[in-house]
Amino acid sequence: MAQVVDTTDFYVGLKFRWQDGIWEIVDYDHHKMGRGGAVVRTKLRNVETGSTVENSFKPGEKFERIIYEEKPAQYSYRDGEDYVFMDLATYDQMTLSPKVLGEAAKYLVDDLEIQLEFFEGKVMGIELPKSVTLKVTDTPPSFKGDTVTGGGKPATLETGLVVTVPVFIEPGEEIVVDTRTGLYLERAKK
Repeated sequence: MAQVVDTTDFYVGLKFRWQDGIWEIVDYDHHKMGRGGAVVRTKLRNVETGSTVENSFKPGEKFERIIYEEKPAQYSYRDGEDYVFMDLATYDQMTLSPKVLGEAAKYLVDDLEIQLEFFEGKVMGIELPKSVTLKVTDTPPSFKGDTVTGGGKPATLETGLVVTVPVFIEPGEEIVVDTRTGLYLERAKK
């Protein structure tokens, strides 16, 4: 029996069937309009093609939630454009394209354990851990007095991901990043 969700159940990463495809919510916002009713604005990624669209739904619209079978795997290495993973149960290697991985590719570091998501026998994507530790490869230097503003500065990480970090973070340091939001959490514990 299919599990049904409606717009009040939306969250980033939810996968559901819509317009003859399987879609993942990349971003959403409940928006109340002046005299009219509310709408739920979404940015969706087609998990099969990788294409993204923006769409608005009426509150209470119902969809079939897609639930994946998960298998533990480990990221091994990059092979050209593709990413190679090892199934931790069978030790088989499997190659996934950036189109299948989507934004998750920006968090992949060697030996990272993830969950491969299967639907009807086909890999549809991966589920990352809630946070990952990544090395800062480039960030502007901090200056005396920078801490007064309380702001942050951009930092490029080893995977190419750019996040805002506190001004005291320097190149070469390892930081913990939330994979659900892409936000800096803390310095990595040594």
